[in-house]
Amino acid sequence: MFNYKGLEIKRFCHDSFLVSDGKINIYFDPFKLHGDKPKADYIFISHEHFDHFSPDDIHKVIKDSTVLFMNKMTYEEIKSLYNNKIVVIRPGDSIDFKDLHIKGVPAYNINKFREPGKVYHPKEDKKLGFIVTFNGIKIYHTGDTDYIPEMDNLALENIDLLFIPVSGTYVMTPAEAIEAASKIKADTSIPMHYGTIVGEKKQAEKFKEGVQKKGLKSEIV
Repeated sequence: MFNYKGLEIKRFCHDSFLVSDGKINIYFDPFKLHGDKPKADYIFISHEHFDHFSPDDIHKVIKDSTVLFMNKMTYEEIKSLYNNKIVVIRPGDSIDFKDLHIKGVPAYNINKFREPGKVYHPKEDKKLGFIVTFNGIKIYHTGDTDYIPEMDNLALENIDLLFIPVSGTYVMTPAEAIEAASKIKADTSIPMHYGTIVGEKKQAEKFKEGVQKKGLKSEIV
């Protein structure tokens, strides 16, 4: 658990987070949730892969008023499962929704291949990262991605919290994530995508050390 300016940040595993101000609960990519967890006001799903879109875990925290945000591919898989309001986001979208301002950011691979010429997360799939402004705090959950050119101008967003993958399998290596974080210049960077399925804590530690050497803050949650 990490407290950031009144927000409690809890990472469950992999890319799964709960961000809460004690009243409103925001989940990102809920996965492998254990025990009773606070019910979600909002759920963000970066893409349709099982370790990000997990209906079993969504079921544990969803309530009638929960609103879900996702890309079109994920929507096609989830639309028959719930009667909740679902908002489809595309990379580049910018919307206001009640307590939140949301921007869709591209999330894709450049150099992580499942086979020659085919990356794990193709740009044309329109998988997502999210920049979510909540209580005046900007949170950027990158989703599963490499360090991509679209990140180079994100320092202009004045991001407070950056949730960024570091395992190097399917996503950025620690070195690539350090380079991305140095461009984005978030107030605090939190590594993810390790410790479950792929990656180890030592990669998160390597990322934290590298970011701090560049004069930036990082927390392992």
